[in-house]
Amino acid sequence: MTKTLLPMNIDNKTPNVKALHIGFDDTDSINGRCTTHLSYLISKMLINRFDVEFIDFPLLVRLNPNVPLKTRGNGAVCLRIKGKNYERIIEEITQIVADYSELCDGANPGLAFYEEDNISKDLLLFSKYAMDTILSKQLAIKIAKKNKIQFHIFGKGYGIVGALSAIGCILDSDHTFETIAYRSEENLGKDRKTNYLRVKRLSEESYPYTYNNFDQKNFRVLISPHGPDPVFCGIRGEDPLLTTFFLKNLCIEEELDGYMVFRSNQGTNLHLVKESIGIDVKPYTAGYINCEVATSPYTINGGHVIFKIKDKFNFMLPVAVYQPTGLTKIARKLAIGDKIEIGYGVHLKSNNQPTLNLEYLIVKELAKVLGITNPTCIKCKKNMKSEGSNKGYQCHICKTKIRSVEKVKIEKNREIRSGLYIPEPIAHRHLTKPFSRYGMEKRYDKFELIHMLKSIQWIKDSGGLI
Repeated sequence: MTKTLLPMNIDNKTPNVKALHIGFDDTDSINGRCTTHLSYLISKMLINRFDVEFIDFPLLVRLNPNVPLKTRGNGAVCLRIKGKNYERIIEEITQIVADYSELCDGANPGLAFYEEDNISKDLLLFSKYAMDTILSKQLAIKIAKKNKIQFHIFGKGYGIVGALSAIGCILDSDHTFETIAYRSEENLGKDRKTNYLRVKRLSEESYPYTYNNFDQKNFRVLISPHGPDPVFCGIRGEDPLLTTFFLKNLCIEEELDGYMVFRSNQGTNLHLVKESIGIDVKPYTAGYINCEVATSPYTINGGHVIFKIKDKFNFMLPVAVYQPTGLTKIARKLAIGDKIEIGYGVHLKSNNQPTLNLEYLIVKELAKVLGITNPTCIKCKKNMKSEGSNKGYQCHICKTKIRSVEKVKIEKNREIRSGLYIPEPIAHRHLTKPFSRYGMEKRYDKFELIHMLKSIQWIKDSGGLI
């Protein structure tokens, strides 16, 4: 079975022990809790009680955002460790997940333990498909059994899909970091107070190495959620030292429980890397398609824009551009024959028609659009006026008349340019790749990652845990 090597610590304390990969998902609900917060609590426990080594940053893996049964952020977590007494660790974590999860409010957790230095091809492929398709709980369980993965499901157990996907996502391509700060229990449910001007200044000073922390166009703070969950804020960026520096310089007034740094596929468009053709587009999947505009865009109630595209086989599909994305003005300027590439997520409308919800647009080649106008006066070089049906034209300046000349076709100015168009930051999904990240994609370097993991304070609680 083909396997992919994961990074191991250079000076490992436990060289003869296999790595333990811990994946879990779907522990929260709309009323509270957070899977990343659970991973923070588990990580503290592993370091304090079992003295484990982390062989990678905790992974925050965002899965296909179009799945109907997704959690709030559709994010699963994987912790990769080396240590001793795995049997006891597994018992402790299983109990913590059972106690923490919002089972009474609709959480359906899945928890998986994979004891192996390498990741199997089954898990790699499962994780890859989880980014842009729908995978079943039954398939996840089948793969877990085949690969001798210990697993537990709670409630309906949908989270087992995310648990296995997180373990299988080694993030050996482009990735980002997020430093997430957590609230003390006594502050849960209270308003989060952030210094608007400080967030703005830190975002400007750290640009482009942090992203989507402040919306400059709409002057909105983007780092803090608004619900009852235990996250105070999350700082997203290219480097964990910088995201943590950003957090520490916010001068947050309330006393936090602590913070933890995650390595993540956020901001990478990882769900939009698969090229499709029209006939292969299925409900709730994601990807991108090279196509041609097939109908003129039109606006519907709410300001949303609809048009149809056709692929190289002339298969046609509708595209929806929603007003909050800020792309409707661009979409209205498209014309039949324009060659474009779109990133999409597929949703079913009321008539069961799959519709491509636009996530980005690349205008590759503009079609010529011809307009019809009155002929030009030979003397004055101005457009002439029609004298009426079949009566010719007259110049309104010199009064010259022409009876037999037909209207003239001219090429219109398109008022749109070739290039990339993406939604406004306020409409970004977790996986949406912002403008600042184009050209900043990075490859996975295990030695650099190990050095980074060992040299920074990637987890800290109110007691000073390192």
